[in-house]
Amino acid sequence: MSAAREPARPRVVALRYARPDEHAPRVVAKGQGELARTLLALAETHDVPVRRDGDLLELLSACELGDEIPFELYHAVAVLLAELGRCNAALAAEGA
Repeated sequence: MSAAREPARPRVVALRYARPDEHAPRVVAKGQGELARTLLALAETHDVPVRRDGDLLELLSACELGDEIPFELYHAVAVLLAELGRCNAALAAEGA
């Protein structure tokens, strides 16, 4: 008989990148459990894109609030930002 698995405790890290004022994206929120659920609900309410990437989450979770992401994560986050940019452009084209 196997033990019942508890559902995974949700975790989130939120980034902000305000070009040209900032050199790199910053960690602006992070949390787990109920706080993570609240942050995800706020993102959904305000149409903030959400990306699920466990590996990137692990790395970003090590950053302190307010910190710029480390140089080693620039490429991974740049890929994410490019994907979000394409999504935003597609949504804008649909609404035009």
